[in-house]
Amino acid sequence: MYIEAKELSKIYGKGENQVTALDRVSMEIAPGEFISIMGPSGSGKSTLLHLLSGLDRPTSGTLAYDGRDIYSFTDKELSAFRRRRIGFIFQQFHLLPVLTARENIVMPLLLDKKQPDEAYLDRLTQMLGIRERLSHLPHELSGGQQQRVAIARSLAAKPDIIFADEPTGNLDSKSGGEVMELLKSVSGEMEKTLVVITHDSRVASMAGRRLSIVDGRLLEVTEG
Repeated sequence: MYIEAKELSKIYGKGENQVTALDRVSMEIAPGEFISIMGPSGSGKSTLLHLLSGLDRPTSGTLAYDGRDIYSFTDKELSAFRRRRIGFIFQQFHLLPVLTARENIVMPLLLDKKQPDEAYLDRLTQMLGIRERLSHLPHELSGGQQQRVAIARSLAAKPDIIFADEPTGNLDSKSGGEVMELLKSVSGEMEKTLVVITHDSRVASMAGRRLSIVDGRLLEVTEG
């Protein structure tokens, strides 16, 4: 799935209280790319992720997935599009505490009235090292294991692209490194596009293509 953003801006407030969170950002995302977008707190990186993934609508600009402007969709159409084509991983794991790991993973499919592909899920949970933990509740899992469950949930519907917002932010450096290596490996093997928002230079350096964002402006990072 080819993604093209043109002149995306997000402005909050009016007059003296106006804040430009994102300033005319244009970028292209090719199928299978692993992209990191790095920036300090308040730089606009999470705003950009929310716009690129259809979680929020821009003040101005366009976003096309395979030539289709997703901002032209109704809210219902956009919600269905996100469920089926986009996976999300967040800093907070957002696992439901009363559901087992397996139930958390398949929940998005059930909400879309689809049955899980058991062979696919078995392969996925094996790759993530959580196949033996699927009957456990979230509080019975370590932070790293909970994030692996969240990764499996993001991939359960076989999306084209994964957006990860500070996926290691709640993990120690060892667990965070392991989770990122797994995410990179799994997304690569399953040929998924991966866009990671981070403030961690170690996470950013793992990407094949690196971008930085400062004061709402996006820049390509070149080696040297």
